[in-house]
Order: sequence, then structure tokens, then C-alpha cells
Amino acid sequence: MSPTAAEYAERHEIPPAEVQSPIDRATRPQIVGPDAPEPPFPIALIGPVQKGFGRGGKDLGCPTANLPDESITPISTVAKTGVYYGYAQVVPPTEEVAKFRPQDLKVLPMVMSLGWNPFYKNKVLTAEIHLIHDFERDFYGHELRAVVLGYIRPELDYISRGKLLPILPTAMTDALIEDIEVDKRVALNCLQRPGYQKFEKDAHFAHTDSELQASV
Repeated sequence: MSPTAAEYAERHEIPPAEVQSPIDRATRPQIVGPDAPEPPFPIALIGPVQKGFGRGGKDLGCPTANLPDESITPISTVAKTGVYYGYAQVVPPTEEVAKFRPQDLKVLPMVMSLGWNPFYKNKVLTAEIHLIHDFERDFYGHELRAVVLGYIRPELDYISRGKLLPILPTAMTDALIEDIEVDKRVALNCLQRPGYQKFEKDAHFAHTDSELQASV
């Protein structure tokens, strides 16, 4: 069994990352995993959204919400690094609810990266969640609830070992963006299965659609 993300962090090690090739990318499956979550899934996470590096939205067109270290223990202690899928929900305080559209506060499909992000050579373990939805405002500091349901792929690298350029090469960035877009499609396909759809109504989440409408 592969070491968990937390085990690597405890040893102050960063796991080696596979280097993705165009052939690998072209043959990626569009749906992964069993027809219903299997242990250690589902994994519930909750915590306030922190400011990250700001690279997801700026460089990749994929803004992410970072959870604090203590909030990712439920997954880092039982799962390896990689990209995962599930559902997530932004839960602002009552006085902030009116600033969001009803659709922003629904339970939404998401993809999550757990690890050190080898493309950017991060030095600390992070969990970065991308909600597959277009928000009109940020939600830093607001509570984020997530249920992780399955694994998509390992973390990948796109540059030669030991060669980190100060400006990201366009071709490498494009390759990463393409993989992220595939991740989103895979997540949406996986969540269409009945064994996963039911978690959209999981008790871990804060509101039903009718409660959201009443709030705004």
C-alpha cells in the first residue's frame, strides 16, 4: 500500500511524481472507480477557506479553495496524494448569505488536489478544492464543507527534473490545463452514478435548496 500523504509529511518527504506524456493524456479514462464509494470513502472535510498562492485562477483558469492544515487530516491520514472528486458547499455566515446567488450556495461537484503540486514545487502539503461552478465573488474565510468520494489520478509533473524556469513554459502550462479539464469531466461523469448522486444530499452539508431560497 502506498504511504499516505500524512506519512510523507511526517517524514518531511515529498513523494515522487509521475511525468505525464501526451500519449498518457490522450488515453485517460473518462470515468473511474467502482459504482459506489468504497473505503476509505466517503471522507467529510470542513474548514474556513484560506488564501492560497492565487495561481489556480490566474495561471490555469481553475480557482481553488484551500483548507487549513487541521481540516485535511481526515483525508491525509488515510489517502495517498493525488486528485479526487466529490461534492462541496460554501456556507457563509448568516449576515453574508445575501451577497451570494442561490446557485452559489448549493452543493456542487468538485475536484480536489491533495499533495505538494509538483508542477509548482510546493514545500508543504495542501488540499486545494475546485468547485465546478462559476462564482461571481470570492469566499475567503467562509466555511467550506466537502465530501470526498473517489480517486481520479496521481499528482503529475510536466517539467524535466531539476529544471524549474521562472516563467512557466506555455506548452507545459497548456498540458496541465488540459489535464485539469479532463479531471473536471471525469468528476462529473463519476458523480452521475446513483451510488454517488445520493451524497449531494448528505447530512454533512448545511442546506437544502428550499432553505437556501428562504435565506435569500
